[in-house]
Amino acid sequence: MELGLSPRGEKLMAELNEFMGSEVLPAESMYAAQRAELIAAGELNTVPPVIEELKVKARARGLWNLFLPALSDGLGAVDYAYLAEKTGWSVDIAPEAINCAAPDTGNMEILSMFGTDEQKSKWFVPLSEGKIRSSFAMTEPDVGSSDATNIQLSIQRDGEEYVLNGRKWWSTGVMDPRCKVMIVMGKTNPEAPRHLQQSMILVPVDTPGVTRVRDLSVFGYHDQHGHGELNFDNVRVPATNLLGEEGSGFAIAQARLGPGRIHHCMRTLGIAERALAMMVDRVQKREVFGGPLIDQGVVQEWIAESRIAIDQARLLTLKAAWVIENYGAKAARTEIASIKVIAPRVALQVIERAMQAFGAEGIGPDTVLPRMYAGVRSLRFADGPDEVHLRDIARSEVRRAQS
Repeated sequence: MELGLSPRGEKLMAELNEFMGSEVLPAESMYAAQRAELIAAGELNTVPPVIEELKVKARARGLWNLFLPALSDGLGAVDYAYLAEKTGWSVDIAPEAINCAAPDTGNMEILSMFGTDEQKSKWFVPLSEGKIRSSFAMTEPDVGSSDATNIQLSIQRDGEEYVLNGRKWWSTGVMDPRCKVMIVMGKTNPEAPRHLQQSMILVPVDTPGVTRVRDLSVFGYHDQHGHGELNFDNVRVPATNLLGEEGSGFAIAQARLGPGRIHHCMRTLGIAERALAMMVDRVQKREVFGGPLIDQGVVQEWIAESRIAIDQARLLTLKAAWVIENYGAKAARTEIASIKVIAPRVALQVIERAMQAFGAEGIGPDTVLPRMYAGVRSLRFADGPDEVHLRDIARSEVRRAQS
């Protein structure tokens, strides 16, 4: 099992490291200032101009669409895993700067696998060029959406159109003015077998009947792209907007979410690495009880435990990427479930230790630690809660014992 970077991966990593150091990390203060100005002007979800500037620079460096082999000259999952981790050091900026930000990544994967030529031309191409953004609307406020078969939004055929009625929320990206299309999951046939009742369909955000009710905050933070609550009232779209076939929605969702969890987990470990670096720097400079914090045994333990945990989680995530690359996402189901649990868990532990090392400053507005914590904590829900993944791992272990 080869878990290292390929020669091409090493070249891209060197380029990304240089880009992060010279362009992305120095741009964080400008991003924050521009965002504050936009919010003050009532533009909560408008992208700061610096992002578009960084996208141009990243593309010129060849750092573009690295997540999808079809767009990156066959770059493998293991190589991309390392690159995704590095972007986690500046998670609000770097993934979008290289056009590898959710939910566009998953939506492009769906379109590449299941889209018609017309759908690809209309939506995949502008997404791959970074000209528009998109949203994925699956979760609903009235049902337990961790079981996707519960989805209730109605998608009914009417001649040459489908009519959508229902509600969605936590539809990431939909509040961004650049968001032009949603992939919506709903129920086309309530009488079909449980996993064949759902379908996915493309819905332009400006379609009559689509109402963006509100932008949902995460622990008080409003992400720039937004997490929208939506209402669909007799929303009509052409029947040609259907992705795949009627009843294939659940299978498409599984195809989308599996590889995407690699991206999330490695970015999360990048966040953990930055928190650890901040902690190490802090404890060498801060003095208590007559000496630097680093002299305290408990602090040394925090650092050591953090390093061990990050490295363990990274190895498991790289293993999952290797299995996907060599045998497909279905073969990596247990590994994917495992990393989805462990990566946020580890990152939260490291961030909390860093907060302790920073003291009161660690929970205030002057460091990125609270923002890190809010984002990572939400990942214990996103793409399925921990409990669902733990259940899947346990079932797999039982099946193995019984075979």
